[in-house]
Amino acid sequence: MLNMNDILETITMIQEENLDIRTITMGISLLDCADSDAEKACEKIYKKIYSKAKDLVKTGDAIEKKYGIPIVNKRISVTPVSMLLAASGGDPLRYAKILDRAAKDVGVNFIGGYSALVHKGFSAGDLELIRSIPRALSETEFVCSCVNVGSTRSGINMDAVKLMGKVIKETSLLTKDRQCIGAAKLVVFCNAPEDNPFMAGAFHGPGEPDCIINIGVSGPGVVRAALAKMDDNEDLNAVSDAIKKTAFKITRMGQLVGAEASAALGVPFGIIDLSLAPTPAVGDSVAHILEEIGLEKCGCWGTTAALAMLNDAVKKGGVMASGNVGGLSGAFIPVTEDAGMISAAESGALCLEKLEAMTAVCSVGLDMVIIPGDTPEEVISAMIADEAAIGMINSKTTAVRVIPAIGSNEGDELDFGGLLGKGPVMKVNRYSPSKMINRGGRIPAPMQSLKN
Repeated sequence: MLNMNDILETITMIQEENLDIRTITMGISLLDCADSDAEKACEKIYKKIYSKAKDLVKTGDAIEKKYGIPIVNKRISVTPVSMLLAASGGDPLRYAKILDRAAKDVGVNFIGGYSALVHKGFSAGDLELIRSIPRALSETEFVCSCVNVGSTRSGINMDAVKLMGKVIKETSLLTKDRQCIGAAKLVVFCNAPEDNPFMAGAFHGPGEPDCIINIGVSGPGVVRAALAKMDDNEDLNAVSDAIKKTAFKITRMGQLVGAEASAALGVPFGIIDLSLAPTPAVGDSVAHILEEIGLEKCGCWGTTAALAMLNDAVKKGGVMASGNVGGLSGAFIPVTEDAGMISAAESGALCLEKLEAMTAVCSVGLDMVIIPGDTPEEVISAMIADEAAIGMINSKTTAVRVIPAIGSNEGDELDFGGLLGKGPVMKVNRYSPSKMINRGGRIPAPMQSLKN
């Protein structure tokens, strides 16, 4: 039987606390589209994406209407395109443009998978695709890209790290007339998950089924509201327990939506990614959760400890609510997409060095961070190397999504609009790591990799 109190509580979460399904993402394997003729491959790609995803948006809208649950994004992730390029050769941009066309025709918000997995080295197609990323993201509207440069099992490909510093800078430069938006659609990973439904880092991993539905749930406002009802004198055990119980409720809603979408589309249900992904909207902030726990301002001492507890409690609550929790799952800290993070960065309470410390215990890494446009490529590469090292040593996913603000300096602001938000240009340490970055090669895998 349905409990009336549970129904009313859910309605409150949706109407007043910004609870939503952040994304329904359909993962589609394109391995059977590979062809030595790139034009034929592109024809196959378009037909497969359209046939599988033509009803995705309609289905999401129907579920949203049926249950009154906001479903913010409908997205597609595909097999890393570098694998298809290995078979055909030629200009990688034709693949980016066919993905863009398919995404537009089926009506999704984004399509991810213009990607390469180079954590142990470059195979056929990888270098060509990576070098084409700036043009691909500047000449398309819906395409997102990611590159995996390291893993706990393989170490860090420093040649790829060096190259990505250049690629990020060039991507911003080619989209400087649009607030450097290209770099906001590009993520560099260590230990990238194959089932991540969140952009810009989504791709359909080689180990995934032919087609699958993954759900991304988000509810930082709900967690903050639950903590706001607590007595300030309750200890951190009680705080953690409240977060777990709230995460459980949020995940159950994602389970319902995933099952409905799977049945309607005739596609297997993959995972729920329970990530507290914020938005610029007031009341939908991870930083404000940390402040509700007891910090004067996100970024002060204690922030890393509070975030570690939050991330762990969210995962524990989600795992109990579903047998299909995967992806990234935890707490995101994208600066421009979080009203509390924006405020903390503008006030000076939050700096890049503190953000780096926080990435050791959160879901991803340096996410949606705006840096001065004249930041040297080697410094960007070194940011990537530092984050990859945190991920490699701690056997967790880390990532970098930084936006060099071309023509802007520290203290200026970029405004992307929508979910990507806005934020200040943050101060970057200018001492040079160029000698280290230019050495190239590979940072060997740590002892943790020897688990067999």
